[in-house]
Amino acid sequence: MVILKHMVLFMYKVLTRLLPVNHKVVIFESNVGRNYTGNPRAIYEEMVRQGLDRRYRCYIILEDRSIKIPGSAKKIKRKGFRYFYYFAIAGVWVSDSRLPMYMIKRSETTYIQTWHGTPLKKLALDLDAIYMAGESDLLEYKKNFYENVQTWDYLISQNNYSSGIFRKAFGFDKEILEIGYPRNDMLFHNNNIEELKKIKERLGLPLDKKVILYAPTWRDNEFHGKERYKFNPKLDFSLLMEELENDTVLIVKYHYLVMDQIDWTPYEGFIYSYDMSYDISLLYLVSDMLITDYSSVMFDYSILKRPMLFYCYDLDEYKDSLRGFYFDFIKEAPGPIVKSSSKLIQAIKEYDYNMYRDKYEAFTNKYNHADDGNASGKIVSLISNLISSK
Repeated sequence: MVILKHMVLFMYKVLTRLLPVNHKVVIFESNVGRNYTGNPRAIYEEMVRQGLDRRYRCYIILEDRSIKIPGSAKKIKRKGFRYFYYFAIAGVWVSDSRLPMYMIKRSETTYIQTWHGTPLKKLALDLDAIYMAGESDLLEYKKNFYENVQTWDYLISQNNYSSGIFRKAFGFDKEILEIGYPRNDMLFHNNNIEELKKIKERLGLPLDKKVILYAPTWRDNEFHGKERYKFNPKLDFSLLMEELENDTVLIVKYHYLVMDQIDWTPYEGFIYSYDMSYDISLLYLVSDMLITDYSSVMFDYSILKRPMLFYCYDLDEYKDSLRGFYFDFIKEAPGPIVKSSSKLIQAIKEYDYNMYRDKYEAFTNKYNHADDGNASGKIVSLISNLISSK
């Protein structure tokens, strides 16, 4: 296998030197090919809406090619022969995560890095320690991260706050597109009674119950292996079911790096879980309330101006030891922060939006000022201009 890998990478290097760049080839990859979601999906689907998927040659990188996609794009198996071939000739790359270090970004290729969230927790060059699976040398991690960033030509930012952090934490000195996130466009266009009913029916959710979305982040020090993290929240789901099931259902959405397969059958009818093939923006839309912790979902969900609760059972460890924060989370969080299941249930039952109105307004002014429902169109215009200028 090692010999085969070296042969494939050698062949890939040869292709990047021999083959011309095809500027009409556009590659999209979400979450290192694990699903079809997020910013790359939103940008591609805007191309479909404009009919540009038929004008350009679009390719979507996927580990599971059974995932259905709209339009004319071809699905490419990650790390297969065609994966390397199309990366070698593509004029535009669109990704929301770092590509492998062995990928060669040619001078004629434009790499649009969409990234995947506004940061609360420290990133990349700002880390003081590292606990991630597969990483043990902080200096080596930072070196690799910095070198990877130098291949990016554009970086999308959700807000001015993120732009400043990305400059420093990523060592990025090219153009930042402070336009909001394409994946959030649907929160503006689909937030109406008719669409919400359609989405709930598609997801199999009851129409007569309150929907709460639980979407925690992953923990750097809880893993099975590299990029294979555990789902291990200190949350009593049985207690939640006992207290809330009469008028409420709970959606549980893992981070895409979480690999655990949880048996939710004991909570049938109360807990609904959707795998990583489901775009979380759909779950935002159908939920009446969000429970999260330190995840960047808070910055997207706040666009909807709906209640947010923060279940932070490990707040001190996470803040002081595991990652560290960029801002005073306790001061800025636009909702109650609780550390136990019983307190969480109490907070759900007693939530009063008026108590957090001022903090919520300050939060959205700081983090959602650039989101306007048109980010996807702006990136599609950029891609079209790039191609037409060649």
